[in-house]
Amino acid sequence: MKKIGIIDYGMGNLHSVENAFKYIGADCFISEDKAELSRADGLILPGVGAFPDASERLNALSFPEFIKEETAKKPLLGICLGMQLLFEKSYEFRECEGLGYIKGSVVRLKAGENDKTYKIPHIGYNALKSVNPSPLTKDIPDGSCFYFVHSYMGQCLDRSQLVSVTEYGEEVTAIVSSGNVYGTQFHPEKSGDTGLKLLSNFVELLG
Repeated sequence: MKKIGIIDYGMGNLHSVENAFKYIGADCFISEDKAELSRADGLILPGVGAFPDASERLNALSFPEFIKEETAKKPLLGICLGMQLLFEKSYEFRECEGLGYIKGSVVRLKAGENDKTYKIPHIGYNALKSVNPSPLTKDIPDGSCFYFVHSYMGQCLDRSQLVSVTEYGEEVTAIVSSGNVYGTQFHPEKSGDTGLKLLSNFVELLG
């Protein structure tokens, strides 16, 4: 059975992600040890909190270099803040460098500024609209709903890296991909059966 390593860098809802993978029968573990994580067949980069804090912790633990080496060989899925970290930079609180896999920047949602019916943070289920095909969304119908909790979003400059979007008073990046690197702004582990299907699709990527 293929193993999934969940990267523990001190910022993430690690156990809910672990439980979701275990529910679908996947073999997964949580670790901050690079040697152990390197033996996994696929990696998860979770994240809850602020981009600058997450970026500082990743750099302090030398994870950017490790992730670059590992994603040359195996798939990685960034979830929520973990997806935002895949972008080139963020403007949450201050300008901050990201991992640089996805062209573009992370910016604050504008919907609440234009129409007060849109609350920030954006919390709840939203339907996805497909932009480009991806193995991550295999057998998931267009319009399927996933659970979002965020105040910032990635602005994807290269539409070829954009898999799906949603609408929240503006177009919001929902899924991105570049090579072996994938990211979801929403929480698949909190999105019911549809979210579990997406996680199962990720497991299938491991071969």
